[in-house]
Amino acid sequence: MLLLVVRKWRRGLGNAGLLVCILAAVSVAGHTQARSAIPETAARCHAAARTAAERHAIPEDVMQAITLVETGRRLEGAHRPWPWTLNVAGQGYWFDTRAEALDYARTTLARGQRSFDLGCFQLNYRWHGERFERLDAMLDPAASADYAARFLAELYAETGNWLDAAGKYHSRTPKFFRRYRARVAALLEGADLTAPAPQRPAPVAATALSAIPATPGGIALTTLAAPRASLLTLAPGALLQ
Repeated sequence: MLLLVVRKWRRGLGNAGLLVCILAAVSVAGHTQARSAIPETAARCHAAARTAAERHAIPEDVMQAITLVETGRRLEGAHRPWPWTLNVAGQGYWFDTRAEALDYARTTLARGQRSFDLGCFQLNYRWHGERFERLDAMLDPAASADYAARFLAELYAETGNWLDAAGKYHSRTPKFFRRYRARVAALLEGADLTAPAPQRPAPVAATALSAIPATPGGIALTTLAAPRASLLTLAPGALLQ
């Protein structure tokens, strides 16, 4: 693309004009390349959430909703999570690369700030950092999702309710708990914000699924009489009460 532009406009241009043309073409090419990487990068959080949910017997849609609430934003026409995200003192930062996010996390620590969130599931360094061998591990989608799932399972064992567990995942302070719980509930009860996706299956009665104790703090969902459907297709609160 750059070569074609240069050939087309080289005649009649001085050196300055040619330079402007080249820089413009490089900018367009770089922007196109950056945009094309967005779905693949966002998919890292989705894939990590899916794997961790299966490993720890947590409804996948709950994990997907949490990563969207934590790091989601509108990108290329869809609401997507983003792994290279930090929140410092209530201010969110989305970085293009893991290296940039890690550099900012290290800079934040160097300033003496220890309470900040990072990664697909926005784990707080002050409260959870000691559970990871290295700071950069908290930015690893698979590692952060696995830890988040285990933490969520512990909260489910405490509350007996996935929505309440999600609320306490964020905060035990009542007003923050209720606000976060409502945001997760909205994702589970409304449209699938991880779209674009194929047509959703028909709703399945809640009685088609049963909760069987599996690992400590978790449940295993088994189908009794119908194929598995997303929790987003069930009646609000069908499995989360």
